[in-house]
Amino acid sequence: MNNNKIYPVTEYTMFFDGCSKSNPGEAGIGAVVYNSSLEEIIVVSKAIGVKTNNESEYMALIEGLRSLLFRSIKNVIVFGDSQLVINQVTKIYKVKSENLLPLYNQVQELLKQFDYIEFKHVLRNKNKRADELANIGLKNKYICETDIDN
Repeated sequence: MNNNKIYPVTEYTMFFDGCSKSNPGEAGIGAVVYNSSLEEIIVVSKAIGVKTNNESEYMALIEGLRSLLFRSIKNVIVFGDSQLVINQVTKIYKVKSENLLPLYNQVQELLKQFDYIEFKHVLRNKNKRADELANIGLKNKYICETDIDN
């Protein structure tokens, strides 16, 4: 029996992160999408008001996924440093917090629109750009999204 899995080649990777001054507190989100040449093609950096750390992580993921779909990118590998969010989205963990359930449900609805999506947990030091964008959004109260392709 051959257990070799064949995965589609995807030229896009997305990293997401959320931050909160306290828990809960003023929060920001960041996401960045790279093409196969490792060029940033989408950047998201926003202030999102008072949220918990986990809410901000989910909201960063949601905004990143929406940005991908808006640009008709439907094959992607997603990286995040929140093991809780990655494991809940991939259904390894159940969502126990009532405040996270609506956000989890939003993610699950968005996932239906992708042809191929894979989630991977990364350590914080491998998620620096998304973390930087989340902190920029928080500090500067930015509400911006940039499409860098053209």
